[in-house]
Amino acid sequence: MVGAAGLTENGAGRFDAAVLRLEDGREAVVRMPADEDAAADLAAESRALVALTPGVRALLPFRAPEVIGEAGSGTARTLVVDRLPGYRVEPQHVPRGRGVATALGAAIAAVHALPPSVVRTDGLPVRTPAQVRDDVERLLDRVDATRQAPDALVERWRRAWESDDLWRFESAVVLGGASSSAFLLEDSGDDVRVVGVLEWAGLSVGDPAIDLRWLASAPDAADDVFAGYTAGATRAPDALVRERARLYAELEFARWLVHGVERGDDAVVADATALLTALADGVRGDRLVPDVSVDVDTAMAFAEGMSAPADDSAGATSMQTDTYDPAQLSLFLADERERAEGADAAPDFGLSDLRRPEEGETAPIDLAGWSAAAHDGPERDDDGPGAPALTSPEDTGDELDDRDVHDEAERASRAALRWWGGDADPRVSSGG
Repeated sequence: MVGAAGLTENGAGRFDAAVLRLEDGREAVVRMPADEDAAADLAAESRALVALTPGVRALLPFRAPEVIGEAGSGTARTLVVDRLPGYRVEPQHVPRGRGVATALGAAIAAVHALPPSVVRTDGLPVRTPAQVRDDVERLLDRVDATRQAPDALVERWRRAWESDDLWRFESAVVLGGASSSAFLLEDSGDDVRVVGVLEWAGLSVGDPAIDLRWLASAPDAADDVFAGYTAGATRAPDALVRERARLYAELEFARWLVHGVERGDDAVVADATALLTALADGVRGDRLVPDVSVDVDTAMAFAEGMSAPADDSAGATSMQTDTYDPAQLSLFLADERERAEGADAAPDFGLSDLRRPEEGETAPIDLAGWSAAAHDGPERDDDGPGAPALTSPEDTGDELDDRDVHDEAERASRAALRWWGGDADPRVSSGG
């Protein structure tokens, strides 16, 4: 080492960090945790980075830090990694349109495309969708026990938890809820690309929606991030991924309350209670989970939009919502109130064939820019979400023979099964 300097990494005071200049010209980052919670995260990050073998890293279109050395344990742990170049953008500053937003979406998709064996082999967290759902139930029980959350919010979240459709998703390797500030960007001519990703502590097999949770703090760019994510995905996102992402964002308020109550921190409890009260006012009458009816044509369009077959071995997922930032929660709430004041139409949710609210229903509030309508991002491929439905005999004027009908039925059945992640009782209807 030939020099050192202080470093601020937007860690909310959870780590002491410094930049080291090494004799070979490289720069390294050394971090030490400020408390036991941060120590656990630092240990998890070290374990995750070790799991990213050279073969795994070759699958990623960007770099991840490499561990140079570590020592100690608990709050005395020290982790040294190489420093990656690039700049970062906080969620509220992500601009709409092509560029930063679409690059972030594509980078998230690249993480989700990693083989689940990366996580399973190293013993990192893996849970089934049922376990993810159980995690939500346990959190809601803890919120109930505080007796300090608005009843309307708890009921709203309970209804979401009870929705079977909401929890029909296929698992993927996830970062565990890292926000846009975990991605290092570089300007490349007229374009922007992600050159590195930090914050690997939450690496696990989990619900892809958890890595889109931060979009609640970036309402203007949400549609474009999701467009980049869809374009870069190796499989089509499930129909309600954005609704789960929104649920996870709202549940951060609940976690903040539980955190304050269990720590006996009156200031945190007061802050969380105020946030929850305002949130309840902002979402009054809003449906978190719409009534969804997916027909065979929609299932076929999504199935055929997958650029690679789904990995049936990746059947386990995990909800990672143990980290929260009060500042981000406040930003989320501010955006919520602004959107609530002007919300007058139901969002598309990215699927033009899904049922829209009937006359008189309250349209979902666009608290995180969830509407996929009129975005400025890249157009989807014709074989992706929103692709034309299969042609029917009425459309062509031709009659299908018995063999064609049989083949078409088999294709529809296979697509429906893929759509529901292998569920034995796919809930699809024959109508639009």
